[in-house]
This record gives sequence, C-alpha cells and structure tokens, in this order.
Amino acid sequence: MTSVGPPHSTRLYYRPTPLLREVVAACSALARPFRPTPWAVNRHLQLALLAFADGHDLPLLYDRCNVLRLGDGGCVSLEWSGLDADPATPTVVVLPTVCGDGQSMRRLVRDLRAHLGWRIVVCNRRGHGTLPLTTPRFSVLGSVADLRVQLAEIRRQVPGSPLYGVGVSAGSGLLVRALGEDGDATPFTAAIASCPGYDTTRAFGRVHRPYDRYLTRMLKAHFLERHAYVLRGHAAYAEGLTSRTVEEFQDRCHPLAGFASVADYHAATNPMAVAERIRVPLLVLNAADDPVCVVENVLEHLGLVDVVAESLIALTSRGSHCAFFEGTRRPGSWAHRVIAQYLRAVDDALRPRPRTSGRPEERAAAGTHPST
Repeated sequence: MTSVGPPHSTRLYYRPTPLLREVVAACSALARPFRPTPWAVNRHLQLALLAFADGHDLPLLYDRCNVLRLGDGGCVSLEWSGLDADPATPTVVVLPTVCGDGQSMRRLVRDLRAHLGWRIVVCNRRGHGTLPLTTPRFSVLGSVADLRVQLAEIRRQVPGSPLYGVGVSAGSGLLVRALGEDGDATPFTAAIASCPGYDTTRAFGRVHRPYDRYLTRMLKAHFLERHAYVLRGHAAYAEGLTSRTVEEFQDRCHPLAGFASVADYHAATNPMAVAERIRVPLLVLNAADDPVCVVENVLEHLGLVDVVAESLIALTSRGSHCAFFEGTRRPGSWAHRVIAQYLRAVDDALRPRPRTSGRPEERAAAGTHPST
C-alpha cells in the first residue's frame, strides 16, 4: 500500500483473528478517523504543541523510585505510579523515548492512570533522568539485558499482576527486540509500540534533515556531554561529538554500547531482526507525516501482520512524531486514548473478570478498515 487514504483517515492492517476482531470492535478511537487539533494540523505544529505541553505540564510525583545496580556496576531505575492498586490489577511497563525518563512520560502515565486506574512503572535506562552514568557504557537503543533485570524486579514486586508493555519511539524498538528475543518466554501479556522506526539499520538515515540536526545535538548533549566525567577518556566519545547525523552518532558510539563493530551492534539491537518471533498481541501506532520515523519505514514492514499473528498496525495520515493531538480548547493525545482502549480490550479478552477498579472504556463497533 503506497497511500494512506483520505485526509485524517486511520488505516488498520491486521489478520482478522477472533481476538483482533474483538479488540478492534472495542476500540472506538480506532473506529473513527483521527482528527488533529484544527490549529495544529501539520507535523511541525503538532510537534510544537508537544513541546509546549511537555514544558508546561506539572512534574509528576511518583509513588516510589527503585534504583537497580547491574552486574557491571551500571544502574537503571523503576518509577512507580499507582502502587496502592490491588495486587491483581494489571501493570503497564513504559519504555521511554531515546532521551526520555519518568518525567518526560508523565502525560502518558497520567492519561493511562485516568483511563484505566492500573499500576504504571517507567523503566529508566542507564544515564537517563536523574541517574548517573556509573560505567562508561550506554546504548542509544537501550539494552535488553538491562531491561530483563528491570522486569525481574517488577515481577518480584507484583507477582500476581499481568504485565503490558508500552514503548514510545526508541523505547518501542527496545520493547520489540525484547519481545522477539524472548518469544514464548516473554513476561508481557501484550504490547504497544508507539511511533517505532522499525529497521534501525535504515530508519535513522531517513529522518528529515531539520529534525536530524536537532536530534543529533540532543543526543550529544544527553549521552556524551552530560556524562563527560566518565566517557571523556574513550575514543568513541570524541568521535561521537563530531557526528553530524543521528545515523553517524549511533554508529560511532557502538563501542560505548559494548560492541566491537557496527555490524555486531546492529545484529544485537535491531528489532526487526527478531520481530517475527513475537508471540503476544502487538499494537503498532504510526503517523504518515512523522518526520522522524517516516512512513516508508511502515510501508516496508506491513508484512509484520502476516508473521506476528495477533499484530495490528494503525497508520494515521496526521499526528507527527509521538504527538497525535486532538481537540480544540484543551488538546489531548489521541494515541494515549487508543493505548488505553487497546489495553482494556486485550485484558478483557484474555483475562475476563469483573471490573473492580478503573473507568470503563467507551465501546463502539469498528468501521471498515483495510486488513491483511
């Protein structure tokens, strides 16, 4: 498919399994066209609105933060919201954006808490948020090994809670990689990848130029300059600082992720290398006007729905990168609404039980969408 249909349409790609028929019918936000905020229709205005919202939302006070020491001396953390939930209440595990942390994810956390009433935990990677970089090691795409340590601690703290994964942008790549590597052994019941880039050997070379320059500066500041105290003595540090593109930055920093070559780095981190081994329901959200994770990435991988049985790709014509603002007076995130409805629908389908907490989601019959 080379077009995204009429303006503001949402195209769904999936195999109509019994589960996905039920889930799509329960997600009213997917049944109707996504209509962006009228005064922020294009990709640039959507991102400007996202930056404004991120800069003006009050900080979120999490219930608890656990700092976890790793075997090599590094550290990661878990930020929890909703710890007073019943032990059997589902837990949403959030994997943030490339430079993200619990605070940058606060709107998503607040929205999911409001819609679902579930427990939320944000997995912060090495050197992110307020975490120091305690060893000269980081990965732009994150580490599945580190994530497994975090998931083991989550499972230890909430052993009776179903786990649902939500990865945003770069966090979605880490989530998909973990799902593929673990296959049937994954601790996740289902997952959502929001604005993924798919094949990370190609995606970063397609970022639109103005955003590529901006992101490159951001990556240098976040990963290198703020952690110069531990990285300055490494050759990859100086090489990373001379990067002119996101693609160059990722490739030049591979030694700091613990790999001997760029090829080894990509072989161990590219989510699409293992995506066909995913064995749980997966929702993928993308916008055709995304200047960071561009639509060509999506169109090249629509075949994912043929190899991952319970996968659903939702492609909107508008929404930009991780924005998806709708509404006029108080714009909110359409994507957050979809994520909440999908999680509720999958949980209801896979684990039917009387509801004891959270707000019921609006249900409506789905409209006609392309499916494969």
